[in-house]
Amino acid sequence: MLNVSTQEPGPSPLGPVDVEQAEAALVEHYPRLVRIAYLVLPPSLGRNRRVLTAHALVQRSLPRRRTSLREPAAPRTPEDAVDPGYAYVRGEVLRQALVAGLPLRRRALPRRAQFPPLLPQVWGLRLFPRAGGADELALDQRLSALSGPARAAYVLRGLERQGDPEVLRVLRVAGVDEETARAALAAADEAALTGGGGAAALLDSAEFDPCSLQARPTDLMRRRQHGKAALAATAAVVVCGTLLGLPGDGWGRNGAAAPSYARNPAAEAALDPGRVRRIAPAVWQSSTRTDFSVWPERGGLTGDRALLRRALAVWARPGGSVQSSATPGTPVGPPMGSPQLLYAGEVDGARVVLFHDGLRAVRYAEPVGSTSGAALDFARTDGADAVGSAALVVSRSSGNVRYLTAPWVRETAVRDLLAPAKEPWALRRSADGVTDPVLSPAQARTCTSWNTLQVRDETGLRLLTDLGELTPARLLSGPPAAPVDATGGEARAAWARTACQLSAVRSRGVRSVNSWRFAAQPLPENGGRAAWVCTRAETWRGNGSRTLAQFQAPDPAPAGAGGPGAAARPPVPAALAAQAEDSPACGVRDPRVLAGVLWQARSGQWYVLAAGTSDFASLETSGGVTGRTEGHLLALKAKAGARADLNGTLRGGARVGALR
Repeated sequence: MLNVSTQEPGPSPLGPVDVEQAEAALVEHYPRLVRIAYLVLPPSLGRNRRVLTAHALVQRSLPRRRTSLREPAAPRTPEDAVDPGYAYVRGEVLRQALVAGLPLRRRALPRRAQFPPLLPQVWGLRLFPRAGGADELALDQRLSALSGPARAAYVLRGLERQGDPEVLRVLRVAGVDEETARAALAAADEAALTGGGGAAALLDSAEFDPCSLQARPTDLMRRRQHGKAALAATAAVVVCGTLLGLPGDGWGRNGAAAPSYARNPAAEAALDPGRVRRIAPAVWQSSTRTDFSVWPERGGLTGDRALLRRALAVWARPGGSVQSSATPGTPVGPPMGSPQLLYAGEVDGARVVLFHDGLRAVRYAEPVGSTSGAALDFARTDGADAVGSAALVVSRSSGNVRYLTAPWVRETAVRDLLAPAKEPWALRRSADGVTDPVLSPAQARTCTSWNTLQVRDETGLRLLTDLGELTPARLLSGPPAAPVDATGGEARAAWARTACQLSAVRSRGVRSVNSWRFAAQPLPENGGRAAWVCTRAETWRGNGSRTLAQFQAPDPAPAGAGGPGAAARPPVPAALAAQAEDSPACGVRDPRVLAGVLWQARSGQWYVLAAGTSDFASLETSGGVTGRTEGHLLALKAKAGARADLNGTLRGGARVGALR
């Protein structure tokens, strides 16, 4: 039996917290704190006001001076937050969110949190998180039926992974009395049982992320009815109507694009379908560059000027009905000069156009026979090499994905990462380079298979995976200084137990993911040999990387093999030991990594296991488990639920903490 704590080791007892310490915690954990506030605030406020109020509550949660945390005298439990500053700010956020949900009463003085926030404010737009699926909607309905303290208890358990004693303590710190706190905990339990085991995981989805927002206009008619705003709006309508009525322009030609309010010669030239750059089919064979810039134009609709005009116009001015998306760090402005045409054709009942402007790949799609319901997707691709420009997603339909492959790709196949011994099966392509549909892991809710795109070019095999973006991510294996494509047998076997963790880096603008074994450890009581694996996802924009340290206990039986349709038991997935964002650990700049887990032997005895890269001279733990060992491996007896601080000393004498 393996039990891995998903929390960071507990800190020393809390002391006074000053403004600088709380500010550092607020900045570091700002997205998580805003998510907590958004989930606890009453849904009756509406999604727009909840978003603004959540940001406001977090931004005014700093102490005015050095202060001690407001908490009972009872000792802290292992589930408590690591940083005292974070614990303080989180408590303030919960307290204000609970106050904001209280109704205004005549005889009671109103509290600041009960009023709409002064800052931040957004005029003329309504902001709300991205829409989720049916599971997220059901969870939101269950949360709306709970009281404020019950929502707080649900969030503390599901998002903060805290046990019942710690939830009660945090609620009491936030101002909830004992009886109400226990009732809230019981209601949260009932909601969790109603939603099933995976309901808590949905709290981390984009549906409840008030830091990744969509924008829509407010009630335009009401705005036009107010004083001078009505006069200004009327004048704007008259001017725009005059411009749109001029010869050579109009609403119909540009489909779902918004009206054009400015006339700029350079911008007009970039939107001329006759000026899009078109590359001849054989240019890539003699070019010194091998990237998107030498992709030839392909598809049966490259000569459809009306389609290209609509695609360019929507790109420059997407209307309110256009469904638009962009990978993090990708600018969504109009084309910077005439873009390059990569593809224009009909795929899965839609007319699709792919452009490239040197920085971004842009996909425009509209239903066949209609210009409504258009979609626009952006992905950053600057610095792409031959592998980074080997394929683009051209269509998603019914859980399947189709790719448009580069002209230098000779063969395409599908390989299931969870079945490393299974042979890949061929994936057919059309004359234009569009593949047959293949089941995509990016939209799957379970991890029973993970289909990857295997491509062969003149230099070898590559593995690419769909992570919900236009550009598939490259899969690598090996030390950060010299990773190779994860196409060998040993690399595939390691990836088979790591693949399901790729869901943690979906839709993050990931360029490549490298997974490598940094340590192997013999387990106590002849438990076999475990592997420690570090997986690092690098992005196109440079920052925003995510590092995962994983513990792979011995698999009791190897995964089966078979053909494309054969059933095989997937390998036991690795357990997540630690994770970090924007950390240099496990990368080219700092290949060192240190992580630990709590593991139970067959006898029932628990152990704290830890491992670091080979440049660690010694490891030591403190707190719940105390011990020290020479070398880069550690195994100490412990009690169930024990927590410990883990640190290591490098051969040069420097001390390094565990990944977090």
